Amino acid sequence: MNMPIQPVRKGKLIAIGGAEDKASATSILERVLKCSHTSEPRVGVITTASSIPDEVFESYREVFDRLGAGEVVDIRIRERKDAGDPAKIEMIEGCDVVFISGGDQMRLTSIFGGSDALGAIRKHYQEGGVIAGTSAGAACQSTTMVYGGNATDSLRKGAVKMSAGFGLIDKVIIDTHFLERGRFSRLMEVGATNPEYLGVGLGEDAAVLFGEDTIHAFGPGHVILVDSSRITGSNVFDLSDGEAVSVHNVLMHAMIDGDTYNMSQRRMLSAKDLGTEGLEQTNEHT
Repeated sequence: MNMPIQPVRKGKLIAIGGAEDKASATSILERVLKCSHTSEPRVGVITTASSIPDEVFESYREVFDRLGAGEVVDIRIRERKDAGDPAKIEMIEGCDVVFISGGDQMRLTSIFGGSDALGAIRKHYQEGGVIAGTSAGAACQSTTMVYGGNATDSLRKGAVKMSAGFGLIDKVIIDTHFLERGRFSRLMEVGATNPEYLGVGLGEDAAVLFGEDTIHAFGPGHVILVDSSRITGSNVFDLSDGEAVSVHNVLMHAMIDGDTYNMSQRRMLSAKDLGTEGLEQTNEHT
């Protein structure tokens, strides 16, 4: 896979933890459409990660139609050759919102990696478009992504598997279904070996919007941040693969709808902050 090119983030990047409500309280998907600042946005749905693409596309087509999308198109990329098809590239380029469904994120990266289609997604984001993804479609957004690790005991050296992602955002690791599948130990193991990465654990029916230097939480669920930048000790460098990891002074935050975090300063923004320096970032989410 080619090394990802870090874009100047001019668009909107939204990561959803999975199992977002599509039937009644559709607040997350409504927010995705509003981020396009278009009255009737054209939405392209990528179901590459899914083993049941027809069903998944139809479920999103129905909800986006109901929420006021002008058109919902099926960007059907199932094989490597599809990711180089000029017709598929043109579809990506013609959308206001590109939405990446859940499934197996290794299918996403193995099919899109180094392709013209991935280049088109990055360009779409650079030029102001909306990229949103749920579950696997969220986990793939970062430069480095988690693709495996036992949820019940990943605090063992080498237990968490990582690979190159889509490269839309750097210095974070995104994990999904985070609370429901008990994945705290996965991000703690990542932090022990890579303290510079901020762990973003997305609960189901929870989402974040990444700003230039902020993470803004929205939706009814929880977002858990795992900050390992201040760890005071770990035994990870002395271990062989599979041995138990000790890590001290990991900082965690539980975010709910409306909470905002500053990534470079590694701190939650208070109401006072949001009334001044954070006001612009907060306003852009509405």
